[in-house]
Amino acid sequence: MRLALSLAAALLLTAPTLAQDPHADARPISWRDLLDRERAPADARIEYGSGEEQYGELWLPDRETAGVGPFPLVIMIHGGCWQAAIPGTILQDQLNADLKARGIAVWNLTYPRLGHETGGYPGTFESVALATDYVRTLAETYPIDLERTVLMGHSAGGHLALWAAARGQLTDSPLAVPNPFTPNGVITLAGINDLELYRAEGPGRCGEPDTVDALIAGHPGAAPYADTSPDQNLPMQVEQVIISGALDPIVPPQFGAAYAQEAQTAGDTVTEVTLENAGHFELIDPTAPAWEIILAEVERLLGE
Repeated sequence: MRLALSLAAALLLTAPTLAQDPHADARPISWRDLLDRERAPADARIEYGSGEEQYGELWLPDRETAGVGPFPLVIMIHGGCWQAAIPGTILQDQLNADLKARGIAVWNLTYPRLGHETGGYPGTFESVALATDYVRTLAETYPIDLERTVLMGHSAGGHLALWAAARGQLTDSPLAVPNPFTPNGVITLAGINDLELYRAEGPGRCGEPDTVDALIAGHPGAAPYADTSPDQNLPMQVEQVIISGALDPIVPPQFGAAYAQEAQTAGDTVTEVTLENAGHFELIDPTAPAWEIILAEVERLLGE
């Protein structure tokens, strides 16, 4: 496993950078802080299926400044504890706009969550799989480069991003599909990467254990984590970057470290980063110092 923070990353956390951080004296921020800011709209809202909450928002770089493409792509999955009561795609709008300005396209997908009729097992998982594979259809119309793609998710979306990247390991499961789309890498931001561990030892801020139980309640088998929890499908043979905030009260950093160690032991290439002075939502705030470090990992995996 690479060192938790490279020298370059450590330099980004020095006093001069923190002095420019609007949240340095008020950590950690909440999702409401992000939603209080002005947000730019996506370029297109596209249905990837005909079911409930089966759509995504496509963000494309400006051709006048970024060229004609094809553009590298981030497949973005929002969090929210898998619950319909918490905001969805808009939580990622700040990151999407920043990536777009840097010449990176974003497919910001949503999916049925707990509280939606088809949320939980299997609907949540089937929709994320369908949306991820839908990038092949998007590439037929839009200038995106499927050879340069990263899956990235925050919190519960981190769980789903890892799960989507690991689908090639699913065999005896109703969720297995032939030829699932495989990205160059996957990044989890405060991801709930091990459902069983989070259910047992999570701090309760996501409603666990009840929320995890509800997510997998429809599972037909005796091993409900086998095809729903990323740690059960290692090695996934996709490079992974596991990022946590040291001040995160929702998914504390020990969960990221534990999963990263397990994935590395299984044989996967893993980078684990714990960011000082960052909570849960600083990881999706492009004005926070954390974003510079996350962005460097995105660009590395995309080959930028």
